[in-house]
Amino acid sequence: MALISGYHHVTMSVDGAQEDFDFFTGTLGMKSIKKTVLFDGTTPVYHLYYANETGDASTIVTTFPFRKPGIFGKRGTNQSKIIQLSVPPKSLDFWEDRLNGAGFKAERTERFGLPRVAFAHPCGIPHELVAAEKDDRRSIVSDGISAENGIKGIYGIGIAVFDRTSMDDFMTIGMGMEKDGEDGSDLKFKLAGAGATTAVEVLHEPDKPQGTWTLAGGTIHHLALDTGDEENQLKLKAHLEGLGFTDVSDQKDRNYFKSCYVRSPSGALFEIAWTVPQGWAVDEPAGQTGRTLVFPPWFEDRKAEMIAGLEEFHW
Repeated sequence: MALISGYHHVTMSVDGAQEDFDFFTGTLGMKSIKKTVLFDGTTPVYHLYYANETGDASTIVTTFPFRKPGIFGKRGTNQSKIIQLSVPPKSLDFWEDRLNGAGFKAERTERFGLPRVAFAHPCGIPHELVAAEKDDRRSIVSDGISAENGIKGIYGIGIAVFDRTSMDDFMTIGMGMEKDGEDGSDLKFKLAGAGATTAVEVLHEPDKPQGTWTLAGGTIHHLALDTGDEENQLKLKAHLEGLGFTDVSDQKDRNYFKSCYVRSPSGALFEIAWTVPQGWAVDEPAGQTGRTLVFPPWFEDRKAEMIAGLEEFHW
């Protein structure tokens, strides 16, 4: 079953908007491609998008800064734990030096035979830059970061679990991925044919407390896989429901893409998504996205109220 082609994006809830923006666009050199607001609920919260210059699927990291409403969660097991980004294999020295020089404690580590640099987002969420082979995506180039060193996009997600076996059927029979190795008690899954762009690492952590599942600062909210179009999305939704994964949402309009969500047996929230034809240019000129704060059509009558409730930051 080939209903997904790779990652679409990953999303986390963070603390302050300014430190988040400076971290992704400054320290990591990613591009700001959209500044909007949380589409669900009533609390005014930014939704910030970072990616390569054109906002290609598989390069997108999005964040909800929760400092102003003061909503914070607990990191633990049975939730997504680590954001993993792919970098050129020979760039790890560069990144270790750059991150430590910017005040982020960065250190070398290895899992599943792949060397990586481990560090943390300003709000504490673990991140890794993975020296992924055979990643033909172009690097993101910015001030001080050359094509030889730039981030290429998402490598994967590390998911902490009580029971590692609970993910086997969901990842293989459900999502159509394949098991790609073990490292101690940890498991790795990948999408066949996707090269170095679609890994899910299942990290066995049975002795840690349950992590938060709600939208709350300091936690990863979900990972999104790309179905490419609506037909594949609805086929995969029906397939998951047919397997008995009944906690699958109806399709939700995210303005730039359409989404369905499913809670995996590990507790980690998965999304299946596809980008609409206009993509990021729905509400900003193509090639100039991410420069203004934009709102979905259904929030037009609440713009003034929401702006008043948002944290101030400079971009």
